[in-house]
Amino acid sequence: MSCREEQELRAIIEGERLTPCFQPIVDVGRQRVHGYEALIRGPEGARLHSPLALFDAAMRQGLLVELDLMCRRLAIAAFVRLGLPGRLFLNVMPSTIVERDFREGLTLGYLREHGLAPNRVVIELTEHVPIHDYALMRQAVAHYRDMGFQVALDDLGAGHSSLRHWAELRPDFVKLDRHFIAGIDREPGKQEFLRSILDVARSLGCLLIAEGVETAEEYRCLWELDRSLSLLQGYYFARPSLVPPQVIERFLPGGAPLRQEKMRSARAVLRPLDPITPRWPVLNLAERFRADPNLRCVAVVDEGRPVGVIRRNEFLTLFTNPYSHALFAKRQVKELIDPRVPIAIDETPLTVLSQQITDNRDAPQEDFVIVDAQGCYQGMGNIVDLLREITAIQVRQARHANPLTGLPGNLLINETLGEWLEAGAAFTAVYCDLDNFKAYNDAYGYARGDRVIVALAQLLDQEMGRDDFLGHIGGDDFMLLLAGDSWERRCHAILEAFGGMAPGFYDAEERRAGGVRIKNRQGQVAFYPFVSLSLAARPVRDGRGCDPLAIAAELSELKQQAKRRPGNSLFVERRRLVGEMTAPPHGTGQPG
Repeated sequence: MSCREEQELRAIIEGERLTPCFQPIVDVGRQRVHGYEALIRGPEGARLHSPLALFDAAMRQGLLVELDLMCRRLAIAAFVRLGLPGRLFLNVMPSTIVERDFREGLTLGYLREHGLAPNRVVIELTEHVPIHDYALMRQAVAHYRDMGFQVALDDLGAGHSSLRHWAELRPDFVKLDRHFIAGIDREPGKQEFLRSILDVARSLGCLLIAEGVETAEEYRCLWELDRSLSLLQGYYFARPSLVPPQVIERFLPGGAPLRQEKMRSARAVLRPLDPITPRWPVLNLAERFRADPNLRCVAVVDEGRPVGVIRRNEFLTLFTNPYSHALFAKRQVKELIDPRVPIAIDETPLTVLSQQITDNRDAPQEDFVIVDAQGCYQGMGNIVDLLREITAIQVRQARHANPLTGLPGNLLINETLGEWLEAGAAFTAVYCDLDNFKAYNDAYGYARGDRVIVALAQLLDQEMGRDDFLGHIGGDDFMLLLAGDSWERRCHAILEAFGGMAPGFYDAEERRAGGVRIKNRQGQVAFYPFVSLSLAARPVRDGRGCDPLAIAAELSELKQQAKRRPGNSLFVERRRLVGEMTAPPHGTGQPG
């Protein structure tokens, strides 16, 4: 058997009877293909057709290096021949990269032969046996990086792959085993695990790729869990194939937000309970209450519009004596209607609804009626469900808030920006960033630097109107979404207020000097003026159909232009108003 297997395997390698397939790795943030993983198949219908059987046989027969190199060469040739975009992820056994390829640079030679740049190739370390010599493996990985390759660690959490590999080899990408992705939308434990892994990935400066995405629910859960988790792979997008798609058709709509119910409204607590009319017989209602012990309140609707409610407890007290049945036998419910009931439009945000019900002290607050924008009855809501939803929102906001300022962080910023764009309302997005802040941190330390950030956050919050939004991107960067036409005046008010605050952050000697003297990156002592504030403003007239991530990227570019202006300054982008074309950008500045 062993001899026959070796002969079969040698015939496959020498005859190049291997077929490369490709599976897309997609970037759901940019909604495009990021790259392709190359997967090898043996001869169709043969015992060694599956890659698992093929490589297991190669290990037994001592032909792993020859098979691995052949797979790489064929994959590179097919990738170039198909004209596939993005990066090529090449599966490589760790035991093979420290042998012939490490010494002879064979993979680099294959790339030159087919005209593929090394920076488009990711060496994906896939293992069947544990790594024993980490020093040699680190040397090999460094060797590949020096040639321009990137490195990925495959199947984290499966087989021999471990966190030690991650810590020792510091890959550019880590692929999370599909076990942790399957059913993640239904398993909070997996979600918490993934949040922890994402924190590790950020601290080590690498990107996470989620493998095995097979359902829209898994995709949605991953994307909503953390928008930085944008590289996904799995059957939901495409199966491995000889000619893989270059355009993916199965993205969920509109990069962000994925679900418009992110801004939770009264619809979230709506219960579509059948109403009754004012002419309903009282005894029929009594029978309905008796048949449904959980029914607390019924809406009375006349020609589609609510006129009041009848509450269970008050109604049933009418039937406490033996004559009640005869008394109400021919009467209608219109005589018993209580008109004192809160009525909420289904589009009302939950936070606003909570305030409205709290402020309404004239009516019992256990239940309320929900109508559409035309005032037509939709269903009932109750205070318990409302409180549950409000608590869930607060917990979620706390989880995704910036820990220093408590303001909404990146996830909530992206979602809110998406909601504002989708709503089609006019607003202005403003990116806020401090200048000379690194010098301040270097001179006074991070504790005092944090105080500056908190003071800026409080200043910005004071300038926010009821309909505005303020988020903390991170560090000294903030995002403002300003409603109305007074945004420019308010931006100047922020700049003026910060200009007055800035000297107070410094000690007396530096206040007199107008700044600090510290060593720059070249080791020379340089003078840095007081910290100042740069604002980059992007007015939006109608953003429906626009990508929130593109708007955010554009604001980041505008910020760089704002920072070129000395002192506290405002840079306004007017060339690419969404929905219109106007004058070119201009900047306004105030001395720092």
